[in-house]
Amino acid sequence: MKISVNWLRDFIDLHESAEELDARLTASGLEVEGVETIEAVPGSLQGMVIGEVLTCEKHPDADKLSKTTVDLGSEVVPIVCGAPNVAAGQKVVVATVGATLYPAEGEPFTIKKAKIRGEVSQGMICAEDELGLGASHAGIMVLDTDLPNGTPAADYFHLETDYVLEIGLTPNRADAASHLGVARDLRALYNRPITKPDVSAFAVARAESPVEIVIEAPEGCPRYCGVSVHGVTVGPSPEWLQQRLRAIGLSPINNVVDVTNYVLHGLGQPLHAFDEAQLAGHKIVVRYANEGETLVTLDDVERKLSAEDLVICDGDKPVALAGVFGGAGSGVTEATTNVFIESAYFAPGSVRRTAQRHGLKTDASFRFERGTDPELPAYAAKYAALLLQEVAGGTIVTDVTDNHPRPVTGFPVDVRYRHLDRLLGVQIPHGRVRKILELLDIRIEEETDAGLRLWVPPYRVDVQREADVAEELLRIYGYDQLEVSAQLRSDFLSEFPAVDRDTLRQRISTLLTAVGFTEIQTNSLTRPEYAQWLGAEAQSVPLVNPLSEELSVLRQHLLFTGLEVMAHNLNRRQTDLRLFEFGRIYQKTEKGYQEADQLILLAQGNQRAETWQGKSQPVDFFQLGNVVTKVLRKLGADELEQVPAQDPQFAWGLTLRMNRRDVATLGLVKTSLSRKMELKSLVFCAVLDWDYLTKKFSDQLVTQEISRFPEVRRDLSLVLDRNVTFEEIRQIARKTERRLLRDLNVFDVYEGESLGAGKKSYSVSFILQDQERTLTDKEIDKTMDRLMKNFERELGAVIRR
Repeated sequence: MKISVNWLRDFIDLHESAEELDARLTASGLEVEGVETIEAVPGSLQGMVIGEVLTCEKHPDADKLSKTTVDLGSEVVPIVCGAPNVAAGQKVVVATVGATLYPAEGEPFTIKKAKIRGEVSQGMICAEDELGLGASHAGIMVLDTDLPNGTPAADYFHLETDYVLEIGLTPNRADAASHLGVARDLRALYNRPITKPDVSAFAVARAESPVEIVIEAPEGCPRYCGVSVHGVTVGPSPEWLQQRLRAIGLSPINNVVDVTNYVLHGLGQPLHAFDEAQLAGHKIVVRYANEGETLVTLDDVERKLSAEDLVICDGDKPVALAGVFGGAGSGVTEATTNVFIESAYFAPGSVRRTAQRHGLKTDASFRFERGTDPELPAYAAKYAALLLQEVAGGTIVTDVTDNHPRPVTGFPVDVRYRHLDRLLGVQIPHGRVRKILELLDIRIEEETDAGLRLWVPPYRVDVQREADVAEELLRIYGYDQLEVSAQLRSDFLSEFPAVDRDTLRQRISTLLTAVGFTEIQTNSLTRPEYAQWLGAEAQSVPLVNPLSEELSVLRQHLLFTGLEVMAHNLNRRQTDLRLFEFGRIYQKTEKGYQEADQLILLAQGNQRAETWQGKSQPVDFFQLGNVVTKVLRKLGADELEQVPAQDPQFAWGLTLRMNRRDVATLGLVKTSLSRKMELKSLVFCAVLDWDYLTKKFSDQLVTQEISRFPEVRRDLSLVLDRNVTFEEIRQIARKTERRLLRDLNVFDVYEGESLGAGKKSYSVSFILQDQERTLTDKEIDKTMDRLMKNFERELGAVIRR
């Protein structure tokens, strides 16, 4: 919503800058999203002043030029002028040195001190088109004014730079959807009176029969006002009206339509102008449409109406969608001479349903469906009639007809001071409370020591409860007036919804593609011999009516269809492959048929191509393990138990367990299986239990505060039996020290005759850290002593010191 600062000044005295208004309105809840400068003419005549030509004589070296001296108030300057009508004694507009001109045609240019045919010129006497004020270039502008020399030209032409506030209006603040509405907030913020347009001059010049108004649907139209203005001349609006509309982004149409838009954005009351001659029977009927009835709207679209659509009809047919859009047949045209102005209050729900049903969003529906002021229609009709009389030359021939079958009134709200204090977090003095409410048009009906009974005006549809009143008080009193406690607390329950499976899958897919993997999708139908190769034909799920022998069972595993894709690519000389697939597997068990989702990763060939910087590196188990670790960490699974893989499809590998459940298995695919798929190179594979991982970890939010205290590293060299794994070392270390041990890692493994038969040496680093303080040498040594003793006792380790 756009609000013109100059327009606001018609309602309230404002001397604050646009930036100050921006800050004040935003702090009160009307968020200003931007401020736009609107110039009446480009450059706003900056650097242009009124001057007086003191002398004028022909240029000695140019017949068409004149030498002049011009009094600019503070100095007299020489100016060479080419206009044929320049003469001594004239009051003129002078562009001083440094001023920039924005002519009606051509590019802007800046005035500089110059010599023209040998004569010094320190400025320019301007024509109308050179100032951007018109198109005439017949000669310089000669002014009829007594203003002193040096007066800014903008003062003479009454040019005002305007500033437009772009307000992001929230749905609850329908009352502020106009210049009057914003002015009401400024009244409360600055404690200044507002002035509404004077309609005391409204008078019926000659009485004629008014348009008859019949309301058949009072629940949809509680109030309908109308006034007739005859003898209007439809044409362009005066410049002041056009400027007001252009400033807020509206294109002027004609003086009648422009008046309705001006009142809408000025007061917040939508209006509609009918060509009275097109209203059959000289009658207005407000009713619900007949099912299937049609109406051609102003955009020349024929719309099929519903029985829930509130329409404005004449004596025969619908002529407008109430509160939404006018009809084409009754709108104002250049031939219109008699105008009927509609000013009504329509039920918000009715307008909202009609606007949504027909996909129409207009300035009128925007306001009606949020709730307008039911006390404004008659006043707005008078104001519009006076404006129309002024700009279109019409005559008011009827008084305002006010049909008010179902009055909409304000409503009471009870507030208690102790509740206000609790809600606000601060005790606003009671006198200040009363003053704010008065400035907000909220009337105090009754006051006691405990609280107030208030009467809220009907246009404040958002103030219904005690909490709403507290909000109004606080936004005017000022959020910056609240004292902030040194210890902020908030009581609330945050909702942590489960991550959608598709969203989680997308995250993991993004991760895998980022590290060089390509997603594949394979058929759930597969060959029965694949299960036979693993000795699992009893678990196969056969199809009752297979399309072919080759695709007669549902897959038990994603491995073989993935190997088919590898073979297909290898036959086409694509040798370096890293693939992944999310897929479903099916098995027959003693308990019946089961299905589950898995994620499989497959890799073969080189992980890095040969370049001048280094040789190619083949894919290995550790590279695949690194990728699996990234996936599991992304899912929130970190501390996993590692055991040797027992899966029949792997020659060797590891199984990762969580809560005694296998969540991932990775290793080298048996060469007997890969050879059967005509794959000659090594294939590494990882299979993840996608069902369990998404169920277990998708709803967890993992956060940890970063310690402000330094880490400490200590290294140990352990001589162990060859069959002892690093996983055993890790488990013992974690069991021994749970609080301070952040990480441990093997950075060297050695086997040699010097260690003895069946022995090997692990060099292990330990990272220790406390979240609350810096560790002392004594604490570190004590922790390392306990670790060494447990390694010696449980693994028979020899510590190389």
